Parts: sequence; C-alpha cells; structure tokens
Amino acid sequence: MPFSRTAINEEQAHFSNVIQTFRQYAAYSLSANNRRRKDFFTLPRADQELLHSLRYKEKLAEVDRAILANAEFLNQIVVDPEIFGHELEGIDDPGVNDVPGDTQGPFHSHSHDHTHGPHSHSHDAPTRASQGHAGPEKKGRYRPTDFDMDKLRSTLKQFVRDWSEEGRAEREVCYAPMREALLQHFSDIPPAERHNLRVLVPGAGLGRLAWDIANLGFACQGNEFSHYMLLASFFILNRTDSVNQHTIYPYVHSFSNLPNNAAMLRPITIPDITPSSLPQGSNFSLVAGDFEEIYGADDDADEPHSGQWDAVLTCFFIDTAKNIVNYLRVIHRILAPGGVWINLGPLLWHFENNTTNDPSIELTLEEVKALARKIGFDISNERTIDTTYTNNAQSMLGYVYHAAFWTAKKII
Repeated sequence: MPFSRTAINEEQAHFSNVIQTFRQYAAYSLSANNRRRKDFFTLPRADQELLHSLRYKEKLAEVDRAILANAEFLNQIVVDPEIFGHELEGIDDPGVNDVPGDTQGPFHSHSHDHTHGPHSHSHDAPTRASQGHAGPEKKGRYRPTDFDMDKLRSTLKQFVRDWSEEGRAEREVCYAPMREALLQHFSDIPPAERHNLRVLVPGAGLGRLAWDIANLGFACQGNEFSHYMLLASFFILNRTDSVNQHTIYPYVHSFSNLPNNAAMLRPITIPDITPSSLPQGSNFSLVAGDFEEIYGADDDADEPHSGQWDAVLTCFFIDTAKNIVNYLRVIHRILAPGGVWINLGPLLWHFENNTTNDPSIELTLEEVKALARKIGFDISNERTIDTTYTNNAQSMLGYVYHAAFWTAKKII
C-alpha cells in the first residue's frame, strides 16, 4: 500500500530532526555540563575550596573535551544523510571534521523509526507530534528534546555493546548461544553450503549479530526501524576500514553511581574487528523499516517473504510488539517448513502504558510460549540467560535481565 503524501512528509521531517539531534549534540551536552559549573559557583566559598582540592573543575573540563570528541564522531555519521533517500530541506550545514564517503552498502530502505535505549532496550514508537517534531511546513532549526538526546546517548552505548572489545563479554552472553543454536539446527549442512540458507535478524540495531551470522557463511539480512541505529550502522559497516579507528566517550553524560572518574571518562575504541572483513562472496544486507510492514505484508512479486526464510533470530526484540500475536504469526509465516526461530530476551513490553493511544498486548512468558505453540512452533532448548544491556561495566549500578532463550521449529 503506497504511503500518503502526509505520511511521507512526516517521515522526512522526523528524519531531518534526527539529523539535527546528531548535529546539536555538542551544544546540548556542553550546556548540561556547564550547569554543573554554575551550581559550583552557587556554593559557599569554603565548599568551593574543598571541591577545588578534589580537582572538580578540572574534571568538568575533561568532560567538555570528551563531549567534543563524541561530537566529532557523531558529525561524521551524518555527513551525508541523503544516502537514505530523504529530502533534507532546512538542515544545518554538517558539523566539524565532516568527511565524504561512498554511499554503497548493504542497505534497502523502507524507513521508519525505532530505537534501542539503555537498560530498557527501548524500541519506542515515533510519537512525532507529542515530542514536538516539526512538520515540513515549519521552517527553522529544530531544537532536540531530552527524549531525542537520550536516543543519541543510547546509540553511543550501542557502539560499545556491538562493536568494541569492552562490549564483547556482554554481547557474547546473548549472541553466542544464538549462533550455537543456529549451527546446531543446521548441523547437517556443510559450511560451504550455508550460503543457501537465509537468516533474518529483526531489530538488528547496529548490525553485529547479523554480521556475525553472515560471517558464519549464512545469507543474512538484518532489519531495523530506528533512524539513529540505521545512520550509525551504515557508518560503522560502510565507512570504517580499520580496527579501533574511532574513539568515543559513552559514559560522560551522567555523574551518578561512579566509583571513580575513570569509570566515566574512559575512552572506548571501535570497531574491534574490521566490518569489511566478511569472507568473499558473503550475502549480508540491512533493510530499514517496520518489521510487520515489510515482512508481514502481502508478498511483493520482486521480494517474496512467505516461506522464504530458513531461520529468524530475535534478540531483545519480541517485546517491542504492539500485538505479539501478529509478531509471532509473521515469524511463522515467513519461515520455510522446518525453519527455526531462535529467541533471546526479556518481556519489557514497550507500549505498555503508552501515551500515544497505541494498542498494547502484554503477555507473561508462559503465555508467549503457549501462544507460539498454538501458532505452530515446537519449542525446545529452553533456558534462562542472565545478561545486562548496554551496561557500564564500571558503574556502581547495573540492571540484569533474566532473559528467556529458546529454539522453536516451525511444524505446521
């Protein structure tokens, strides 16, 4: 079904606002840090002297420098946003140290917005009106909201999880069991023939799990909804050509629950591997857009999905559903007979108690598995995996998910 002109205009406006959020990161974050300086000077002189002896003002200066380094990196990501096919009318000029790059990459575009966030791994609805996203008729510079900046800060933490050596332990707790289950299900297929097997990873984020699957020799496609994630994944996959090429400071935005300054100010280098190092002839792609709209729609003659996927891997994804029944129905429909669905994640229903009048069906884990069996899955290999999500490993606070893991075979 073709999109209306209103929907297209709204989409372009939202994308433009995301670009503005990237480009205004420095001003926003420096202002937040400057608030601490103002608070310092409101204190009695004796208190200021005590904090001065702790080098508090020097710490604030170091945070400023880290913010500027992050801004330089983020501005590189949006140097050429036109690659996604949107008209970016009224956008500010690119920021510092912009570099040109090629626009070739493993992307197809069916754009909408969906994002991962810290702890809640949120895939929030694009509530543009309620967040103050300007339509195309409203000219002038967009002012990002706290909500927008939280998405961007979460994106920096996603880089740690998916593409840094520091994030290896956290991501491998999740990704390793999923890779192992996939290999076990297709253990009768020689590695040289894996390219004939099609694997889908919805909610792909910055693309590392999908990259890992392609690196095993499978034909793998990731699907992502968030403009923040799509811009960032395009950059890391297509404009990064050496290990540890970029340095970011993802933990400088909060001074809470820190044992020492190093826990906040430490640099993280990315990527830990060269994304272009996939084996020759690898089949790897990313599709931008809503999972249900792309894979649940009536089959396109040029790109059919019904019964065309040998495996679907969902990691911290199924609780992004408004209607979990339809999510599972789509997964079942697109799998080939005997295909496998491998899942890992919690059930933090993202639309529960939403303020946008979106429907939300929230089930318990027991109910989700019962629903999956009724739809036509045989669930096996069940267990609980304790894991964090974009956690600062040196923080005094950490959230642990008791994530559900299973392998489910399509039987009807």
